[in-house]
This record gives sequence, structure tokens and C-alpha cells, in this order.
Amino acid sequence: MATKTIVVDDIDGYDGEDVTRREFELGGSKYAIDLGDANYKHLTDLLASLAPFVERAAEVKQAGRSRRSSADTAPRLQGYTNTDVRAWAVAQGVEVSARGKIADEVYDAFVVAHPDARPEPA
Repeated sequence: MATKTIVVDDIDGYDGEDVTRREFELGGSKYAIDLGDANYKHLTDLLASLAPFVERAAEVKQAGRSRRSSADTAPRLQGYTNTDVRAWAVAQGVEVSARGKIADEVYDAFVVAHPDARPEPA
């Protein structure tokens, strides 16, 4: 027994032989839709008319806190916390803030004083 699959145009429900999955890209994202030849031509014409606008437009990103890359942050230490590093620094007479980023030099000195505090692999 044979099975026949009917693909239907996602826009108007047309089920002709020319309906197939069509892929297109817009704004750096890829999309797929089932279209017949007429609607696919309409889509490509619309995308062509949008191209000059999309090319000249700036992407708007959602507001929020930016994330720093791992290269911008000090390596995490195996078996120790930032609280441990701060307590050690204070005991050594090094000024550190109670919150926020700890200077790379403080981390480096801590690792020298605590060889078992190897930076964790990224």
C-alpha cells in the first residue's frame, strides 16, 4: 500500500504539486515555510524590497547587564572562594574591597601562597 503526503501552502492552504519547504534568511536568522511557487515569488519580492532597510539598520539588543567574557574575569580557584581570598589579603595587609572584582595581582599572590589553589580549567 502506498502513502501519499500532501504538502499545503502555509499562507493560503493551496495544495498543488509546486508546494514545498522553502528556506530563507532575514536579519541573520534562518526560517523555513511551506509555499507554492506564487507565494514563494511574493516572499522573495518582499525580502528583496526589505534588503536595503535591513542592511542599513542597526540591531537593537535587549537592555540588561552585559556579560563579560571569561577572558575578562579572574580564574576561579579550586577549593577556595572569593571570601577566602579577601580574608587572606586582609591578613597580609593588602587592601581589597568587601564586594566586587578582586585584582588579578591579589589572585596571583594568593596562588603563590596557596599552591593547591590552582585555577580551575575553563
